[in-house]
Amino acid sequence: MNESLSVPPTPEKLTHKNPTIGKQQLFVKQAIVLALEMLLALPLCLLLAKFHIGGIAWIFGGIAAGTVVLQGCRVFYKYSPQPNRTARKVGMALVGLTIGASNAHANLASVVSSIPIFIFLSLFLLLSGSGIGYIYSRVSKTNILTAMLATVPGGVGVMAAIAADYNKNVSLVALVQAIRVTSIVVLIPFIARTSAGNYYPQRLSTNSAWLNLDASQLELLLLVLLITGLVVYPAILFKIPAGDFFGALLIGIGFNPLLNWLPFVGDISFSPPPLINFLGQMLLGITIGEYWGDKPNFTKGTIGYALMCVVMTLASGAIAAILAMQLTSWDWLTCLLVTAPGGSAEMILVSLALNHNVEIVTTGHLVRLIAINSSLPLWVFLFRRLDEQFSESA
Repeated sequence: MNESLSVPPTPEKLTHKNPTIGKQQLFVKQAIVLALEMLLALPLCLLLAKFHIGGIAWIFGGIAAGTVVLQGCRVFYKYSPQPNRTARKVGMALVGLTIGASNAHANLASVVSSIPIFIFLSLFLLLSGSGIGYIYSRVSKTNILTAMLATVPGGVGVMAAIAADYNKNVSLVALVQAIRVTSIVVLIPFIARTSAGNYYPQRLSTNSAWLNLDASQLELLLLVLLITGLVVYPAILFKIPAGDFFGALLIGIGFNPLLNWLPFVGDISFSPPPLINFLGQMLLGITIGEYWGDKPNFTKGTIGYALMCVVMTLASGAIAAILAMQLTSWDWLTCLLVTAPGGSAEMILVSLALNHNVEIVTTGHLVRLIAINSSLPLWVFLFRRLDEQFSESA
């Protein structure tokens, strides 16, 4: 009888052969990294709040914490965790819920007539991003599908995920997208503060209650979070583009009217507490920072081409803002917020922090999200065809 058959497998072999154990270990590591990021982000956010930059401080603090923790893991522990996509989805849902509640009483019907303008501006930015991607691919000798995914304003996580699906350079796509989103989030509040004297930023009070401990409010909070989870999870499961953000935003808008419509419920006015907004912004910032901390050692030429690409994208956003000023009666700051080629959730949060025409900015970015995500399969198909043609000619 072969003695090797009677020898019990070692723990290492069991761990290697049992995928459940590997997933559990990965989950524990991701949870530890996320906990460290949030523990670091909290004091950074409170410190930034002292500079009176408004609620957007929580995004900045999260960006710094995500970058520092991931770089620390790589340098000191030789462990390179991937950006936590689950944390970003949770952050998008919390932010969408907050934004929806803030727009629940807004007169969105007044901006419906501007939807054709929003569509035109979205197509302009999409075509501009494609043109910039083509120039970027030719100058930097980068694969054209990679270059297009890096330059089209569709969000860091979405474009990086598509690049991974097609075995393209995920790190390069994430680098360009992260530079663009971070630049927009940093620049627009600075421009508004220095150039516009009539905006009033949303003040972040560190002394006021972040969570209403009243029993009825806590019950409503748990109910709205449960409904949000039940709506957002299928959207994520079926890979609906931006389903986490859209679903939570619709719940935020319709939660109070739905409850008041029920015959056995009295007049209810519920708004998510500031803690939900802060957590959502912090998670969004952390995931952006993780894409920064996850970068391998790029050459100076790669970073230079990426910066060139981002500058051209910012210039196209400025041109779109000028077009919006010619086509509408909005002031320049509203046009800038609507056309800024940053992440939709981040830009709407900036408008909330600046307390400036939130309903217009929300509608504009929702239209752009729908336009980009609905046409994304077509664009990816065209980019792949171009990629194949250039490969054959080469």
